[in-house]
Amino acid sequence: MRIGLWIDEEGLRIDEVGAAAKAAEDSGIDRIWFSQRTGWDALTLVAGAAPYTSTIGFAVGVVPVYPRHPLALAAQALSVQALTGNRLLLGVGSSHPAIIEGMHGLPMDRPADYMREYVEALAGLLTGKPTDYQGGRITARGQLAITGAEAPQTIVAALGPRMLQLAGELTAGTITSWVGPELIESYIRPTIDKAAVGRPRPEVMATATVAVTSDPDATRSWIRDRFGAAGDMPAYRAVLDRGGVTGPEETAVLGDEATVAREIERFAAAGATEFILCPVGTPEEQQRTIRFAHDYAQQLT
Repeated sequence: MRIGLWIDEEGLRIDEVGAAAKAAEDSGIDRIWFSQRTGWDALTLVAGAAPYTSTIGFAVGVVPVYPRHPLALAAQALSVQALTGNRLLLGVGSSHPAIIEGMHGLPMDRPADYMREYVEALAGLLTGKPTDYQGGRITARGQLAITGAEAPQTIVAALGPRMLQLAGELTAGTITSWVGPELIESYIRPTIDKAAVGRPRPEVMATATVAVTSDPDATRSWIRDRFGAAGDMPAYRAVLDRGGVTGPEETAVLGDEATVAREIERFAAAGATEFILCPVGTPEEQQRTIRFAHDYAQQLT
């Protein structure tokens, strides 16, 4: 199983992000992950941070598809590929009504149907070949020619059955949020594998909030205060209910170094192909967690 590390870029300059990426590369971390939030554009951040490194992979988890036409996203992703020596993993997702409808003012009906058309159109455009896609809701015609760019591996953020089905049928796999190893083993892995019959086994990239801490209860409260609202978003609420937990804080990986290492091994045994640490807690706990991630990755190399 690969080890990924999410970098919280909020408030950081590009040289600080680059230094964090370089330290991760030096320790043997397989991939750096960025989120598309309300600050840095995540794909632009990959292009800016990559020159501080030489070999480590970069991933965006995830770009919301509704605000970006497939032609625009394909052009940006291929540009990043050319600039980074083809080190990008492209994650796409439908996002949530509070963001797409509330912030962007865009309709978000039948998201699984929209995502299927989007991924079909995007896949053709990323090859650089002429594309003439006409779906029920998406039209994409054209060709993108960017010298040196290879089509990036693409995954879909999928938690519901229909999203998992299309991720298994059409992409390299999925990235999960607020999902523990039990649910990966009993639901995520069998659902996406069933959809991918006849194709390579899909990736399951498991994201978890992680803190190496001596006070797990306090850290759970920290997570509840900052991420508790995620439990009110329909897609997250559904998967939390499926996992039998009340909120995001109950999916966190917390404890001393040995405890966190054991939990990561449980994700691997459940069928995760990459474990992505998202350091949380106090600044001291986050730094301790990052040091642990570096040390753990070093042991695996």
